[in-house]
Amino acid sequence: MIRNNKTRLYETETKIKLKDEYEREYNAIKDKIIQLQVNNPNLDIDENLINRLSNDKSLDTREVLKKLKLDSEGYGRINDLLKDDDLEEIMVINDKNPVYVYHRQKGMMITNITLQDNEIRQIIEKIANQVQRKIDKQTPLLDARLPDGSRINATIPPITPDGATLTIRKFKKTPITIFDLINTNTISSHLAAFLWMIIEGMNAYSSNIIIAGGTGSGKTTTLNCICSFIPSYERVITIEDTMELQIKHQHIIRCETRPPNIENQGEITMDMLLKNSLRQRPDKIIVGEVRSKEANTLFGALNTGHSGMGTLHANSSHETITRLNNPPMNVPKIMINSLDFIIMQKRLYNNMKGSIRRVTEVVEVTGMELDNLQLNKIYEYDPNTDKIEFKAISCNVLNKIALMKGLTYKDILSEIDRREEYLIEKVKKNNEHHIDNVEKLIDDYYNTLNN
Repeated sequence: MIRNNKTRLYETETKIKLKDEYEREYNAIKDKIIQLQVNNPNLDIDENLINRLSNDKSLDTREVLKKLKLDSEGYGRINDLLKDDDLEEIMVINDKNPVYVYHRQKGMMITNITLQDNEIRQIIEKIANQVQRKIDKQTPLLDARLPDGSRINATIPPITPDGATLTIRKFKKTPITIFDLINTNTISSHLAAFLWMIIEGMNAYSSNIIIAGGTGSGKTTTLNCICSFIPSYERVITIEDTMELQIKHQHIIRCETRPPNIENQGEITMDMLLKNSLRQRPDKIIVGEVRSKEANTLFGALNTGHSGMGTLHANSSHETITRLNNPPMNVPKIMINSLDFIIMQKRLYNNMKGSIRRVTEVVEVTGMELDNLQLNKIYEYDPNTDKIEFKAISCNVLNKIALMKGLTYKDILSEIDRREEYLIEKVKKNNEHHIDNVEKLIDDYYNTLNN
């Protein structure tokens, strides 16, 4: 099967269409209203206002009002796109090109919507106001989020000379769980049980984990899902540039960075939040994305007995080590040794299934030898079978858990198999009725063992 490179069309419902001779007048009225809303965000838009602003007295003010309300509802003409749970990404390039979307099943698609520059600016300004941030020529970049958690990136000239851009990464209304990852084959049931073991560690040893991969590979989603295995009694602190993690945990503190104000003051960085978190007695520190000098602080914490997880942009486990060890992170190799596992995740193209996300490798950091970090491959993905297989002859962390619990290595492997059977049973129930409260099911497993 040859991949079809033609971008498919995503059509939205046609909005109210005015007569051609009224369209220009409508746009002029809309521009005036946008200007008025800058000084008066609660402006009451009614027929009287439209009559006052219109130069054409034959204009059907009732139809204009309907169209205005539809265009300004929520986020204007992209509102229908935001409501579609099958869309993963919404991409506005400029006012000369149609809006693109990334469909969860169909991949990249082109829409029948082309926004005008003032419409794009209005949406960006609205989002900026919601998060109390500013975007202008001095600060032409905006990283923000919508009330539902969807991640926003916006730019305006001069850094994007062709016009304002907007990229929205949407979250599903029904959160993706570990059962969904198993069901979609992103991970195997055995790998899920293994992750459960190394994160919970049978209350003996909790592993430090980095999930690495490219943009859009699903790193944050996987991190979010495996956090269900964190014991309910642990105190969790999350640190992010823009809040994306939706961890359902009782004892959790969520922290978010803050950019400097127009006087270049008041900035709160990831490193500052990470240092502060160490004073909050965390059991688990979760960093949304490790990318700069906060890496040193994180690994310093891991080396002093704290437990942590995070994501990082890299294309392989060796590249992950290289990125950590070099600027701007500059983590010494001896400190990287505190990392237990690197989980590699990629977005791939499958001839039968289209665009897919897969955990392609799980490696264990086993120690140092002649100034080189040694890696032990635990799982490896086979693209021919579309499966990830358990490859380890031995695993240091599992041996450590066995030793601390007074068990054998074989006992730990048997416990992983029992957990896998439990997860498979729950996946079947999830297919019949979506399970949201994964944490309760994990607790139920322990209750069953205790009884």
